[in-house]
Amino acid sequence: MANATSRTRGSGSPSRRTLTAAARAAAKRAGRPAHPERGARQEEGTASGRTLLIDPPAAGWEDPPEPGPFEDDLVESAPPRRVGRRVLTAVLGVVLVAALVVAAVLGWRYQEGRQTEQARGEALAAARKAAPVVLSYDYRHLDRDFTRARALLTGRFRDEYGKTTKTVVAPTATKYHGVVKATVAAPPDGGAPAVSVVSATPDRAVVLLFVNQVTESTQVSGPRLDLNRVRMTLTRTSDGWKVSGVDAL
Repeated sequence: MANATSRTRGSGSPSRRTLTAAARAAAKRAGRPAHPERGARQEEGTASGRTLLIDPPAAGWEDPPEPGPFEDDLVESAPPRRVGRRVLTAVLGVVLVAALVVAAVLGWRYQEGRQTEQARGEALAAARKAAPVVLSYDYRHLDRDFTRARALLTGRFRDEYGKTTKTVVAPTATKYHGVVKATVAAPPDGGAPAVSVVSATPDRAVVLLFVNQVTESTQVSGPRLDLNRVRMTLTRTSDGWKVSGVDAL
């Protein structure tokens, strides 16, 4: 019984005591904890999430190179600047395209306005010239008068004029010796003729004229004056402005 008690209080078998002594000696030489089992338990604790303190090396830590001046700013701000540049470029592109479109539209309108203004003047002059010819005739030379008038006409109105003068006007004028002389009305003091442009585009214009027609025939005892208002439509052709319609108002 005495021998059993001494074994229990002892530190274990002879082989275990020898291993422990050897571990203590090795720990002293390496500067580590003397108890290997306690060191193992500390390592296990460290691996499970505790903070591990590491002694600095003899040569000291090598610090990472510090970033140069503005380097951090460039790294952080480079992407936003690139995005900003792209947005600015896109905005400038849209503005440029819009400016070009506006300039083109304004240029086209300006050009059209100039052409329309030019058309008004040309159509007005053509109407003043055409009205006396188209609305006049003399039974003594009907063919000549109708030929001159048809040279100033265009389109379907030219064909209608030819049919009407041939089937209606010529027979009546020949039978009754009809003579009609038309002039554009003007003030007695020699002012501008009573002609105005109602509407105009670069290729078409509508002109209002006040026309005096003096008619002579065997059906009347003397010359008869008719004061007429005539709406004349003119169209631009390759040969200039031609009359494409005449309506008495």
